[in-house]
Amino acid sequence: MSIMLILQIIVLLGAIFVGIRLGGIGIGYAGGLGVVILGLCLGMKPGNIPWDVILIIMSVIAAISAMQLAGGLDYLVQIAEKILRSNPKYINFLAPTVTYFLTILAGTGHTAFSMIPVIVEVAKEQNIKPSAPLSIAVVASQIAITASPVSAAVVYMTGVLEPLGWSYPLLLAIWIPTTFIGCMLTALIMTLVLNLDLSKDPVYQDRLAKGLVKASAGIQNKELKKGAKLSVLIFLIGVILVVLYATAISKIGGKPVLIENVIVPRDAAIMSFMLGVATFITIFCKIETGKIVESSVFKSGMVACVCVLGVAWLGNTFVGGYTKEIGDLSAELVTKIPALLAVAFFLASTLLYSQAATAKAITPVVVAALGITAANPGDSYMLVASFAAVSALFVLPTYPTLLGAVQMDDTGSTRIGKWVFNHAFLIPGFLAIGLSVGLGFLVAPFFG
Repeated sequence: MSIMLILQIIVLLGAIFVGIRLGGIGIGYAGGLGVVILGLCLGMKPGNIPWDVILIIMSVIAAISAMQLAGGLDYLVQIAEKILRSNPKYINFLAPTVTYFLTILAGTGHTAFSMIPVIVEVAKEQNIKPSAPLSIAVVASQIAITASPVSAAVVYMTGVLEPLGWSYPLLLAIWIPTTFIGCMLTALIMTLVLNLDLSKDPVYQDRLAKGLVKASAGIQNKELKKGAKLSVLIFLIGVILVVLYATAISKIGGKPVLIENVIVPRDAAIMSFMLGVATFITIFCKIETGKIVESSVFKSGMVACVCVLGVAWLGNTFVGGYTKEIGDLSAELVTKIPALLAVAFFLASTLLYSQAATAKAITPVVVAALGITAANPGDSYMLVASFAAVSALFVLPTYPTLLGAVQMDDTGSTRIGKWVFNHAFLIPGFLAIGLSVGLGFLVAPFFG
């Protein structure tokens, strides 16, 4: 290992460490600083900025922000709260189910923010440590990104895999059940293994004695805005149209499903459809566009965009400088043990802070290294099976929904340990990704 490589690794990890210490949008800031140092001081050519990923995130967030301002998110939260309270004893299963399908619908895990207070309340009412349902729910909201038809990660991977014989509907038919079942199996294991008795948690008892634990307020029947239900309907129609269009331009057996001469590609279609959804919500639900930028979803979404810009750019800069070396190593290891591709995705995502950015940084290198082409797609099933592993955003306890869960759990059961990595989300995260990838390797080879 050369001195230059050591310095470059120090800058890469150092920028990420500084970003973690800054928190929030600071991770993106520090990533940009790392690119400057790698480029000007250590001679590395700046990598490609994942503009398509950023623009898809911005478009989807724009639509969700409009829906939130129209009261649509409040309506969805009311529905979700009724689901959770209908069978509160099964909170460990219902909480991740709700956050998983909210992410599937919205294409972003930030929708889980709205469910965190509800999960905490229902868990407390059942004398269950909120850390159990919260940790599984947050992890489920991250993994669901790899199964959402409107997420930037899925759009990118379907674009890579479609020329290799994998159609858009087939990929969704693999990724949705494998990731969902993986999350549910994780919920089952955690329920059987963990001590869920909240009353026996010493931290909770201490906080309770100090009056730091709020009493449950019960179900909240918040009055909805007039356009709330209509905004959800418009958004749902938009998502359905995205799926239908993406399916229509997809290919099965090398032949297009419906549209042969594609004028608007899948990523452009998602962006335009989502902006169209935002337009219709604005017009028909009569919302003020000036207030959209003040919504919590818009703010968190734009923070995510800056984080992807900085950290993904930093990661692409480093990976781009060692494409051949990484490719040779990947080919040697993955050929022997295919599951190691999932390990590569897992480790990269902990640093790149984005499922889509991770897929975009690692996939081309692996495809080239393994010699996967349209004429020789043999090993492409490994990409399909391993895709869920790009969701390891829970390893470093810095992701917004993870921090939100820690802060909103007034019982203190959801906490980050003294050693940083010993937090409530680590084990559920490892389990959910491991099970999802394992199921992927069971299913994908039959279609590859």
